[in-house]
Amino acid sequence: MALRNAVMAALLEGEASGYDLAKGFEASVANFWMATPQQLYRELERMEREGLVSARVVQQERRPNKRLFSLTEAGLDVLRSYVADTPAKPTAIRDELMVKVQCVDIGDADDIRAVREAVAERKERSAAKLARYERMQARMLGGRTEDEYFAGAERIGPYLTLLGGMAFERGNLRWAEGVLARLDQRTAIARRG
Repeated sequence: MALRNAVMAALLEGEASGYDLAKGFEASVANFWMATPQQLYRELERMEREGLVSARVVQQERRPNKRLFSLTEAGLDVLRSYVADTPAKPTAIRDELMVKVQCVDIGDADDIRAVREAVAERKERSAAKLARYERMQARMLGGRTEDEYFAGAERIGPYLTLLGGMAFERGNLRWAEGVLARLDQRTAIARRG
């Protein structure tokens, strides 16, 4: 998937500046796509040249003027075509931490401790992301049940992708908890032996 598709998906929420997009990317599509602000700005410029987005300048006092981007009809057509295409194969996991866990048995106690710390850090990051996603979920639901949300929401895609991000982070948490328990068990056995 190209970054431009994720940018266009974020612009479905409405007009946004590059800064707002970069900031809001965390809240709207970060559960399935990551990009740096520089990547977003470069992509917006490219998309504007291609006619997929248009920009208007907003004059500001005491701050530089800002450009607000919105999808053009051509951009919506590209996005519709993208949505209608057969999905690509699922993303393969490429995770350096998994390689380190795979190799944990070749090291000494310090190596095991280092891997354990890395897994514990992953667990903390996943817990923080999940908490942020749960806050987003509460805001989106606004006191409604999921059934009420799905029955009345104008757009359900953002909520569905949020559920995917939540499931991913819950999976990360379960995996990390299991790995930590097994590493602790292994360390205790090594100390006794």
